Amino acid sequence: MQSHNARVSVDLAALGWTDADAASLAALGQTGLVAGRVTLEHTHIYTVRTATAEVLARVAGRLRHRATSRRDYPAVGDWVALDPVPVHGRATIHAVLPRRSGFSRKVAGGRTDEQVVAANVDTVFLVAGLDGDFSPRRLERYVLLAGESGADAVVVLNKADLCDDLAAVMAQVAGAAPSLPVAVVSARTGHGLESLAPYLRPGRTVAFLGSSGVGKSTIINALVGEELLPTREVRARDGRGQHASTSRQLVILPGGGLVIDTPGMRELQLWDVADGLAGTFADIDALSAGCRFRDCRHAGEPGCAVRAAAADGRVPQGRLDNYLKLHDELAHLVGKQDERARLERKRQVKVIHRAARRHKPRE
Repeated sequence: MQSHNARVSVDLAALGWTDADAASLAALGQTGLVAGRVTLEHTHIYTVRTATAEVLARVAGRLRHRATSRRDYPAVGDWVALDPVPVHGRATIHAVLPRRSGFSRKVAGGRTDEQVVAANVDTVFLVAGLDGDFSPRRLERYVLLAGESGADAVVVLNKADLCDDLAAVMAQVAGAAPSLPVAVVSARTGHGLESLAPYLRPGRTVAFLGSSGVGKSTIINALVGEELLPTREVRARDGRGQHASTSRQLVILPGGGLVIDTPGMRELQLWDVADGLAGTFADIDALSAGCRFRDCRHAGEPGCAVRAAAADGRVPQGRLDNYLKLHDELAHLVGKQDERARLERKRQVKVIHRAARRHKPRE
């Protein structure tokens, strides 16, 4: 864990601070609070960089009480309003300023809740490895979540030095993410890293997202020019990546850009991306207009134009299967969200009734 109360003066604009953020801070109407950006998330504590210091901070009790889900807590990249830095001890976060963008997923496991992976991101680098573990179906899932984040997305293919047939992989990328720019790099050799420079301008934030072992931390280390983040080799016995980063972290590059490293996520569950499904699978959505039935689910109904396109090769069968899988996953999630909302409303009614009984005047 980083030391707290480190004196490091910095221009907030270099951290991505905007006039809109300043207006949001002023709208809180609380004097004496300062702005800071969350650079590292620990368990129940955050590293926050203000204009004058880097401090450890906790969430105020009132903010915890108002929170209804994990989304209401600070995430790496968030701008927060906190007490002036104390001489000793830790600062207190009183509010999370409105997010301009956010990359979310369902929390791992059976609980139905939203986890904000990175906030206030301008560009999302969807990193995939070219060492034999590339999966167009996994890329489609990342494209879907990135499309709902409010940030621009770029596909970054790392480990180009280990790829024997780049043209074949590029064809798969074109099918999985037809509208996104693609950068081909090798963090180990430095090949292609200059193609990332246009996205890494001062005050702009880029989040690196991808599964374990694709080399996100290695790319960031190459951009920083030193071994700032831990890295691990891919396991030789099965080619699977290992988790090198264990927490999300915001890093300032020497050239002024900001990057957010995230732990590799094998379990990338969807969250609130129903609107983005049609955009991510625009080819399938366009074909569905030719289906005989307007509510065709492309699951065997007669006159299905999408199934016909898969049969004659216009749409890869794997892409259609993944679309149907994601569609079913979203339908299941929506059902769980509705049930969670129903239980929350029931809980609130009980709280109101208990409060009313406590304050009922005696006759």
